[in-house]
Amino acid sequence: MNFVAAPARLSTASGTFEAEFKARLHWSAEADAAIEQRVADILADVQARGDAAVLEYTQRFDGLEATNMAALELTQAELKAAFDAIPAAQREALQAAAARVRRYHEAQKKATGESWSYRDEDGTLLGQKVTPLDRVGIYVPGGKAAYPSSVLMNAIPAHVAGVGEIIMVVPTPRGEKNALVLAAAYVAGVTRAFTIGGAQAVAALAYGTATVPKVDKITGPGNAYVASAKKRVFGTVGIDMIAGPSEILVLADGSTPADWVAMDLFSQAEHDELAQSILLCPDAAYIDAVQAAVDRLLPEMPRAEIIAKSLTGRGALIHTRSMEEACAISNRIAPEHLEVSSREPHRWEPLLKHAGAIFLGAYTSESLGDYCAGPNHVLPTSGTARFSSPLGVYDFQKRSSLIEVSEAGAQTLGRIAAELAYGEGLQAHARAAEMRLK
Repeated sequence: MNFVAAPARLSTASGTFEAEFKARLHWSAEADAAIEQRVADILADVQARGDAAVLEYTQRFDGLEATNMAALELTQAELKAAFDAIPAAQREALQAAAARVRRYHEAQKKATGESWSYRDEDGTLLGQKVTPLDRVGIYVPGGKAAYPSSVLMNAIPAHVAGVGEIIMVVPTPRGEKNALVLAAAYVAGVTRAFTIGGAQAVAALAYGTATVPKVDKITGPGNAYVASAKKRVFGTVGIDMIAGPSEILVLADGSTPADWVAMDLFSQAEHDELAQSILLCPDAAYIDAVQAAVDRLLPEMPRAEIIAKSLTGRGALIHTRSMEEACAISNRIAPEHLEVSSREPHRWEPLLKHAGAIFLGAYTSESLGDYCAGPNHVLPTSGTARFSSPLGVYDFQKRSSLIEVSEAGAQTLGRIAAELAYGEGLQAHARAAEMRLK
């Protein structure tokens, strides 16, 4: 069957551009009311009945018959066996990707994740103590749509941060285990793994059961039920983010082969019909060439139907007046993935403020970042890159302020604090400071 991909053709010179642009970007994150209620019921049930509820939901939703939770836990021996059983090429690829992800996050920790302090002239010490979380849970999609790269991107920064226990949950519908996911868990240093998924797995991690330990934070992608559950347990535990559909924005000057850019647009469109792929370019003839490449390459794609629906429903090829204008529009979109496909990527990079990840130059395909470049592929979506960051070592750490006031420092600080405390009407605060004055 032939599918047609018809992304919207927009021009910033058009008087209708703003309306068309906003309509194309619109995506509602509102959850279905029925899903919200079902998730609330599951969370309450798991909180009340623990393992029994998790077993019941796992049987109902995943078709797994298990008499106890021990049957749903994967041992380290099973993870290693999965690693040993996959083809050598896959083992090598996993290890190479893991090494690059680890190296990047070790550099990130050195740059942003170390404790620090300084002393005032009077000897008062001030600083910040950085400590890893004790235990985290990572949710990994399961079944046929399994993503071993998600295991690496969630578990490795947690490991680098120094997290004591990394608990992985991965659904295995009808007992279908993905060997690559289990192998990735072995390579990434996952501590314990359970074959559970959905809202019940999020609840088990958030509240704890007799078998599944309560965690401090939950990270990782999932379906609408998982996203709703993560949102609801936030506050009981930390979460990474609530992710929307995948996005790519290609900022092109026309110098990159059109086939490359077309395939880069496909790389996100193939995820989901709601995924968004956008091209910004000041060269109208090049935009025509990219559309021609889309038409020519689409029939070759196994997921052609999904790509076609994504590009037609949410994709856009936007003709801009200049590269500067393209950069300004990119900042308005704040995309998850931003490719600067240009001869001079470093000329435009300073103009780009908002993006989850920025891929510089024609050879830097977004897919390299998804798997093995090193930086994390868990990125803010739906415009949240305006105020959010990629998943990183810092997500698995917390910071405590350090204050050690010297006797001399207490004389200066005590008078300042007392004056302000009296002004706020807090007598005990003021008196506590004054008692240390000479």
